[in-house]
Amino acid sequence: MNLTSIKIAILILLLLPFSSACSSDKLSDLLGKVERLNISRGDYTLGKKLTDGQRATALKHPVEAANPWTFKFKDGDLYVVADKATDKVVILYERYAATTIKKIQALVGSLSFDFGDPTVMAHNKIIYWVFDPEGKLTREQYEKAKQADGKLNILATVKLNSSMKIMGDSIRSDEGSVYYIISSEPALKLIKSKWK
Repeated sequence: MNLTSIKIAILILLLLPFSSACSSDKLSDLLGKVERLNISRGDYTLGKKLTDGQRATALKHPVEAANPWTFKFKDGDLYVVADKATDKVVILYERYAATTIKKIQALVGSLSFDFGDPTVMAHNKIIYWVFDPEGKLTREQYEKAKQADGKLNILATVKLNSSMKIMGDSIRSDEGSVYYIISSEPALKLIKSKWK
């Protein structure tokens, strides 16, 4: 190994913590913006730091996380994923592998109560609530922004996906699956970039 290689290696080692700190600052700023949107489920708010009680729940009910920069746990039916560096919530979701149409419709009703009318509904099985830095977008605002320049400054979304049609006969006895996920794609991209 020559002197130039050693100098380059030392420079890389010196700059590594700086780039990581910049990434953490960006993530912290972004999660602060997400927190101000007040997108909550149960006692958890997307972008908000866990309380001591929530941290205790995380220690009691851990679940394996897919990313080494996050940790995951379960609180009742709600799964929570948080950033290890900041303890801030980055994903909230519930998943039901086998459930009835009544349960699916009740879940849609609960999410609609929390977030208002959906921004987008597709195929009577997928519902989105879309948030920009100012708050939830209405269907009209979303369509207008898409048509204007196609660029949307989406900060967070709530997405529900059902295997059964959401609207329709609630007396059916067959079972289906449903999940919803609350997340910030820009924040998840920053976390994923730390992993690489």
